[in-house]
Order: sequence, then structure tokens, then C-alpha cells
Amino acid sequence: MSVENVRQFFKKYHLENRIVEHENIGDTVEHAAELLKCEIKQIAKSMTFIVAENPILIVLAGDKKVDNRKFKSTYNSRPKMIPFDQVADRIGHIPGAVTPFAIKSDVKVYLDVSLKRFETVFAAGGSTNSTIELSIDELENYAHPLDWVDVGKD
Repeated sequence: MSVENVRQFFKKYHLENRIVEHENIGDTVEHAAELLKCEIKQIAKSMTFIVAENPILIVLAGDKKVDNRKFKSTYNSRPKMIPFDQVADRIGHIPGAVTPFAIKSDVKVYLDVSLKRFETVFAAGGSTNSTIELSIDELENYAHPLDWVDVGKD
């Protein structure tokens, strides 16, 4: 999948023009924050895991890491990240461009409560140089999460 897939995804909501393609790469939260001139915590960081043989995607605030204990309590499983070379096949986007939009149909999406402290966040747009700014309500509406979770830590 790519920025064009994400643009097509947002077309049905008339938001495709909110995807911004940048000259520079924002493949990490640090690079994205520098590129967007915002704080790291305002980047919607998408992390991918395998739980019971199935791919899941958790979106956290950019300043958070996954807390192993909270993860295990929430999913009854230790966190097992999808290997770098399998992310595109399992999720539908390459590492550094993972977003909860235009993903493979078997991927379950969860939003971490760490995002709720912001009015808007910046998510990847399907490529390492594209982003979309969304309100938290928009993120929830368009990402179609199964639930809000609390798995983040400082």
C-alpha cells in the first residue's frame, strides 16, 4: 500500500487533500516531529505486533513506549513485534510509513489513551514522507479501532 492507497481511503470522507507529502523523510517520530515542527508527543506512532498469530496495530503518542506488563494484561500475551521485513506483508505499509488507514483487513487497530491529551495529532500518510493531521475524534472515526487501550509508558 502507499500514500495513494491512503489518499483513496480518505477520498470517501473528502479528506484526501489533507494528506501532505513532504520533501524530507519522516520515518521516525523524531524525524516527523522535526519535519512538522511539532513536539514528538504529537506524532501518532503506529506500532505493530502479533497476538495469537494475528496482526494488531496500536497507535500511541510519539513520546510513549509500550509497557510490557500493561500489554500482557490487555492482550494476555507478551508483546511480539512484527519483524521489520514482514511489516509490509502483514500490515500493508512499509516500516516508517505505517498508519492505521488503508491497512489489510485482518489487522486489528487499537488507540492508546496517551493520545487523548491532544486536540490533534499527526499520523503517517502511507509513505515515509507523508502525513495527515487529524483531531482525536477524526482519528477514532477513521482508524476504526476495536478499543481504546492503556499500554503506554514514558
